[in-house]
Amino acid sequence: MGIKFSSMENLARLKKKFFRKKVFLTGHTGFKGSWLLTILKFIGARVKGYSLEPKDLSLFNKINGENLCESIIGDINNKSLLQEELLKFKPDFIFHFAAQALVNESYINPVNTFNTNIIGTVNLLDSIRSLRNKCSTVIITTDKVYKNKETLRPYTEKDQLGGYDPYSSSKSCVELITESYRNSFFNLKKINLHKKAFATARAGNVIGGGDWSNGRIVKDIINAIELNKPIKLRYPNSIRPWQHVLEPLNAYLELATKLNENPINYSTTFNFGPLIDDCISVKLFTEKMKTEWGSDIEVLIDKNNINHETGALILDIEKAKKLLDWKPKTNIDAAISQTISWYKNNNLDAIKKCEMQIEQFYTNYN
Repeated sequence: MGIKFSSMENLARLKKKFFRKKVFLTGHTGFKGSWLLTILKFIGARVKGYSLEPKDLSLFNKINGENLCESIIGDINNKSLLQEELLKFKPDFIFHFAAQALVNESYINPVNTFNTNIIGTVNLLDSIRSLRNKCSTVIITTDKVYKNKETLRPYTEKDQLGGYDPYSSSKSCVELITESYRNSFFNLKKINLHKKAFATARAGNVIGGGDWSNGRIVKDIINAIELNKPIKLRYPNSIRPWQHVLEPLNAYLELATKLNENPINYSTTFNFGPLIDDCISVKLFTEKMKTEWGSDIEVLIDKNNINHETGALILDIEKAKKLLDWKPKTNIDAAISQTISWYKNNNLDAIKKCEMQIEQFYTNYN
């Protein structure tokens, strides 16, 4: 166990580690990518983003993300463009978020899901082979990579990979692909020669302000409340590891710094999730959201949904606690409070709301 730092000390360390460092961020126009972009700008990093065009209603557009980074609009499946932009930038760090990240969408378009998530990751890893400078890469997968046995036992990093639906399966493949590239082309025995380190990160269900993606429960709840209409839940009894978006993003930054300093010890995979008491059902989560907003809209069950989704999913985070000295800063109630306040606060623009919550995250929570 390393030295314990307060939240403000952690923020100061991140500023020291990332100030003027070059960070290549795939998927920077997405929800989590936009929040990380805001943090990276907050701590003084130089960011180059590579992603598809953002949706008209997106956090990226709300925060004027093109002003926070060098923004390249490109497909992760376009290897020649991806490699060209990567090699021109010569990043110190890479965070790979670009993905088709919705379970339901993966049922509708499995080919695109597999191409984007698997081949897109291969394109990135293969492009890194041509990079000559030292670089640490964090590959973002998901809590759904495990072969799910519908049990309340938390999954550890040693549990079997699986994937019932195309999305989950594609992300399990990403774990194997990363391991293969690490062993074949970036072997740790030759780290002094190639100077490349890789880790994968598996996080739970993230919530927070600015998520307008189709199929996201927060968007559905907020829309229902604002229209004063019933909210329909596909799987009300499913247990999920809910966490505020800043939780895993802070973890990824901590992991990247450790990976950069000690690649031998940290070139592995980590779970980042909430404490077990914060893993609650979709229905209870919805009721907490309603209560925090002050709404009494009706909750209904969507009986038209036929696609399978995991019924129970909890992550074991002991490895991250032990090796990274990391733990969640907020609980489910704080996460919901922060999310609701973001949407209800119409007095500030989006970038100010994000910056305020980032500062609060590192100031008020230890």
